Amino acid sequence: MRRFSANISFMFNEYPMLERFAAAKRAGFGAIEIAFPYDTPVQDLKAAKEAHGFEMTVMNVPAGDTMTGGPGNSAVPGREDEFKRAVEQALSYARALRPRAINVLSGAPLKQFEREACLDVMTGNAVYAAEAFASIGIYTVMEAINTRDRPGTLLSRTEEAMEVVRRADHPNLGIEFDIYHMYVMGEDLVAMASKYIDKIGNIQFADDPGRHEPGTGTCDFATVFSGIEKAGWTGYFAAEYLPTGKTEEGLGWIKTFAS
Repeated sequence: MRRFSANISFMFNEYPMLERFAAAKRAGFGAIEIAFPYDTPVQDLKAAKEAHGFEMTVMNVPAGDTMTGGPGNSAVPGREDEFKRAVEQALSYARALRPRAINVLSGAPLKQFEREACLDVMTGNAVYAAEAFASIGIYTVMEAINTRDRPGTLLSRTEEAMEVVRRADHPNLGIEFDIYHMYVMGEDLVAMASKYIDKIGNIQFADDPGRHEPGTGTCDFATVFSGIEKAGWTGYFAAEYLPTGKTEEGLGWIKTFAS
C-alpha cells in the first residue's frame, strides 16, 4: 500500500505543534516531516515522534532570511559561515529526530548576485552539509522551487538541482523532488523523477493552483504516483500543502490514492 507522510508545518495547524503528531496519527499517516523544527525544544519533538511511532521523512537546514523574502544562506557569497552555523544547529536536531533526509534550500539570491557565483557557493556548501550529515547517516538533499512562487530562486528545475549534485560529486547528496513545484514549472513529472530516481531522497506534493489538497487542482496524482513507483520509488509521498479548510476535513484524497 502507498505510504504518505504529513508535513505538520503546513498541516494540522488547528493544533499546537506538539499536538499535531496525534492528529496526524489519527488521520492515518505513517510518518511526519517538519519544515523548520527549531522553535520547539528538540527533546519535546523527539518524545512526541516516538510516542506515536512515527518515522520522519525530512526537515530543512535553517535557511536564514529566505522565508521572509531574503536570499537565504546557502548560495550567497559571504554567508558561508552563517550556513555552517545553520548546519551545526540542524545536526543537533537531526541526531535526535533521525529524519530520512535533510534538505538544503537554495534560496533566491539571483536578484543580487550572478548565477555562477551563487552556484559555486551552493556547491561548496552542499559538500559541507553532505559530509556533516553523512557522519550521522542522514542523506542530504536539495530542492528545486518554482519561480512563480519564488522569483529569483537559484534552483527552479530538477536539472538545475542535479547540476549542483554533479558539481559537488558527493555520495551523500541528492535531491528532494517536489511534485507541486515541478508541476508549476511544467516538467514531465514521471519522466524527470524516473530519470533521477536513484538520487531522490524525498518526494513532496500539493495540487495546483493554490498548493492545496490533491483533487482541488489539475495535477493527475494517480498517474504521477504510480509512474514514480514503477520507476522504483518505495518511500513515502509527503503531503506538503495548504489545507483549504480544517486539515481533517480535506483528507479524502488518502483513500483515493492509497493504492
